[in-house]
Amino acid sequence: MSFAAFNLPSPLLDNLSGAGFSAPTEVQAAAIPALMDGRDLMVKAATGTGKTAAFLLPMLAKLLSETAPERNQPSPRALVLVPTRELCQQVYDAATQLGKGSGVKVAQAYGGVPLESQLKAIKGGVDLLIATPGRLIDHLKKRTLRIDTVSFLVFDEADRMLDMGFEDEIRAITKKLGKVRQTALFSATFGDGVWRVAKSLMTSPALVEIAAAKDDKPLIEERIYAIDAARKLAFLSHLLGKNDWKQVLVFSRTKEGADKLVAKLVDVGHGAVAMHADLSQKQREQNLADFKAGSARVLVATDVAARGLDIEALPCVINLELPFKREDYVHRIGRTGRAGASGLALTLLDPSDEALHIELETFLDRRLAPQWYQGFEPDLTITVDRPRSLSKAAQKQKARKRALGKG
Repeated sequence: MSFAAFNLPSPLLDNLSGAGFSAPTEVQAAAIPALMDGRDLMVKAATGTGKTAAFLLPMLAKLLSETAPERNQPSPRALVLVPTRELCQQVYDAATQLGKGSGVKVAQAYGGVPLESQLKAIKGGVDLLIATPGRLIDHLKKRTLRIDTVSFLVFDEADRMLDMGFEDEIRAITKKLGKVRQTALFSATFGDGVWRVAKSLMTSPALVEIAAAKDDKPLIEERIYAIDAARKLAFLSHLLGKNDWKQVLVFSRTKEGADKLVAKLVDVGHGAVAMHADLSQKQREQNLADFKAGSARVLVATDVAARGLDIEALPCVINLELPFKREDYVHRIGRTGRAGASGLALTLLDPSDEALHIELETFLDRRLAPQWYQGFEPDLTITVDRPRSLSKAAQKQKARKRALGKG
């Protein structure tokens, strides 16, 4: 199959060809026809599968098929909501690349920079706006932007937006939208919150779930190392010294923990920088640039960065601890093994995380067997209480059926 089969406008086909896109990915082949037909859509697909183009191409095609209004109004016709500043910039870059020469005007709005710095592009007129919920709310409160003209709405990384506490903002934003619109949700996981939002905002959505075939070899190799908490830094330093990973993304549960780990890694000779919400936008961008350029080999991030970063060919992700939210484990390891490349995801499991480990296995419906690393074997005298009950998958299934109008 080629992109020409989707009846996309010529400017989009030319840009796809110029960017080296020869054939649609699985998620694109499934999602683009449904969106081109005007259907509401829910897509469950991992990062690196091409889902950004899967929603941008139909959006751009629809905008090109319509008569554009006067461009001097700050009122977009299409809106993409994303959870983080980094992802906002990445989707914006993809939209400008795919829409190059088409006449579609694209703008972005994200926090961490003065509101006024983004007003010029928006006031000049915008067809497609990519925005984070918080910054969009700022514009709506100041009446610098209208969104009642939006007829095509996309939530990218919808589950992460909800995990970050944006449900109230999402509902406030959707109240300002027009009633007639097409809505799509793209996400790596479908939790209860996603089904709840889908039920309230979508009409009989089509469902696309992209999963690797059971016979396929996983692109991400997962290893769980049992280790005492006090030895994690030494073990991490050993792994960094022994392996020739060009880049390593390490996840810490807290901002303070990320900063402390960076300081300790630098002290023992490893180039490392942090990525978390307490850093200024300028510092975050500089740290990410240093990491991508290779001047810092290790990026230590909190989960706020788990879904927003797009690091090409990242070889290794390391969980310093298991995340409290089980879905975040999927988000974290999804930073590696992208777009057909293989990747390695390591988790340093100390006894205090055993309950989270059990819940994660139940959530994933597969075993994640801990292993020992010679020279860093755990102290077996440490014990923890096992949880008496785990989450109920039946509740998720019920919410899913309701969202699809089947229950």
